Amino acid sequence: MENISGVKAHTIRIWEKRYGIIKPKRTDSNIRYYTDEDLRYLLNVCILYKKGYKISKIAEMSVEEIKDMINSKTNMTIGVEDKVDALMLFILELDSYNFNKILNQNIEQESLVLTMENLIYPLMDKISLAWLAGSFQGVHESFVSQIIKSKIQSCIEDLPEDCDFAPNYVIYLPEGEKEELSLLYLHYLLKKNQCKVVNLGVQVGLRDVILACNTVKPDYLFTILNQEIPRQIFQNYLDQISSNLSNTKFILTGYQVIAQMIDWPKEIMILKDLKSSIEFIKQSKKHIRA
Repeated sequence: MENISGVKAHTIRIWEKRYGIIKPKRTDSNIRYYTDEDLRYLLNVCILYKKGYKISKIAEMSVEEIKDMINSKTNMTIGVEDKVDALMLFILELDSYNFNKILNQNIEQESLVLTMENLIYPLMDKISLAWLAGSFQGVHESFVSQIIKSKIQSCIEDLPEDCDFAPNYVIYLPEGEKEELSLLYLHYLLKKNQCKVVNLGVQVGLRDVILACNTVKPDYLFTILNQEIPRQIFQNYLDQISSNLSNTKFILTGYQVIAQMIDWPKEIMILKDLKSSIEFIKQSKKHIRA
């Protein structure tokens, strides 16, 4: 509850004892435990509390009154931490209207890049904690991923098609990788930097990757590897792709790229994180122009 809500455990206990904010159940051995309904309620309370409402006043409100206050706050300027709390709440309630409203406002005011860095990635961290705690289920993951992917796709379509001198990228996720959100965001970053992009999508087999490279002859082949892969299978995969590339540079990023002890072929470039990837994309544009 502390990790997901951002409220310290001792504060939660004070709120329980002094104001009756939450009445946790207890196991036979007298250990507190909380329901998903308790989590939703606490997230509601946190949003108002962080906006300056006294906890004693919040304790006097009904659940409906608190929700009405939250709905009114989504029409106002609120801080990033409050937005993350609100989005967590809307995911738990499968409230697409308010989730979209906050996301749209942030993208319009801050840009997609800043929204991803300051809002979406912190939200994903909290969602991971909620998964571990058992408060998030498959339906919640599907709900949030579909909305965010649709926003990124819309932003991609809004960007103009380039342009002379643009470096040419083929991007994809191999079989076993499912982080389509990351692939779409990579597509957006490339297009925003006036690069030409062929997005092969997810679950792309080795033969299709090689066929695409032979057809498009891109300057760069780019993929993201996060799922665990046995070392020898990974090595064979890289060797096969590398042996079929001519003037194409193969770029890899993701957890497995950092974790694996691999004999990297000379055609491969490793980017350790998102920041490095963004910087490389910017530099590749300058290099091709030069």
